Amino acid sequence: MFALRFYRMYDIGREVDLTELEQALTKSYATARAGFVRVRPKSIIMEDPPLAIRMQPFVIGRDGRPVEFSVSARIYDVGVISFCFTCEDPDGNAAGLERLGFLFPHQDGLDGYFVQYLKTMGELIRPHIRNFTLNPDFYEDYTIYVTGRRDESFDPVPLLLNDRTAIAPSTRQDILANTLSYTPDDLAVISWDAAFLCDVEYPADIIDLLEFANVQVLELRYYDRELTRQMEKMYDDIEGAERLSQYSRMRRYHAIMAVLMETQAEISETIEKVDNLIKVTEDVYYARVYATALRVLRSGQWSESVNKKISVIRETYAMLSDEVRIQHSNFLEWVVIILIAIEIGFAVWEFFIR
Repeated sequence: MFALRFYRMYDIGREVDLTELEQALTKSYATARAGFVRVRPKSIIMEDPPLAIRMQPFVIGRDGRPVEFSVSARIYDVGVISFCFTCEDPDGNAAGLERLGFLFPHQDGLDGYFVQYLKTMGELIRPHIRNFTLNPDFYEDYTIYVTGRRDESFDPVPLLLNDRTAIAPSTRQDILANTLSYTPDDLAVISWDAAFLCDVEYPADIIDLLEFANVQVLELRYYDRELTRQMEKMYDDIEGAERLSQYSRMRRYHAIMAVLMETQAEISETIEKVDNLIKVTEDVYYARVYATALRVLRSGQWSESVNKKISVIRETYAMLSDEVRIQHSNFLEWVVIILIAIEIGFAVWEFFIR
């Protein structure tokens, strides 16, 4: 047995009410809530499992023969839709998987199909998602190769790299360094844009963990980009405020601070939700798989970048707050001085009229 699974994940909005969406889509599609099948119920915790939707398959010609892909989509409450194109052969082996995989190097030829399914799903879910956005050019892609029997003679490195040329020992070592096994009969090799899995029993749970890790990285990338835009706008707004009169500048600072507070609160809340998309608690092996996937996908670097930008926004808010407070104090001081001057003036006036 072998299976070839092509994934692409897109950001579609801030948050999704999956219960409402599920009720709306059940009339047209077969829907279900995704869940793990091989672990104890409390081993992996998901507060709101994604909504799984099966879509129409398609056939594409490759190397003079048709290749059929089944299509499924998953919608996450954090605002992500994940598409999976799957081609399976119950009688295939690793060599057949390699031949098929090299027909679609780096998902070649599938761009138009992903965009079409994205637009189709977007038309269905747009009315049910707040702040719905659709950018076909911003996505996270990943490929998973699955075989049912471990073959020590098979080299997964060329397949993972989509490259049949001679691979340098250092590169091979880097790829194979992220190899995990639970029993002598299974294998998981995780690289930054693909994974190779061997298991007699179909490794559905590990496949899901790899998908969830990619969803988490996509959202970190998305909010890192959003924070960059917010910071650029923030600097432009502050620069524009500097050219205003003092009174108008303080009013503008108040407006900027309100936006910064809202942005910080919203993104911090969403990032916390993304970081806690799933919790692997009791299964040590699955915890290792998930942690390895996040590390290989550089989740930590994206998370650090997001946190640094949130810190910059907080520091800017504090700076503007201090400036507003100083100006307010100066205003009050002038009010006091003027009142004292008026009081003195009245006293002098009363002295001379007596």
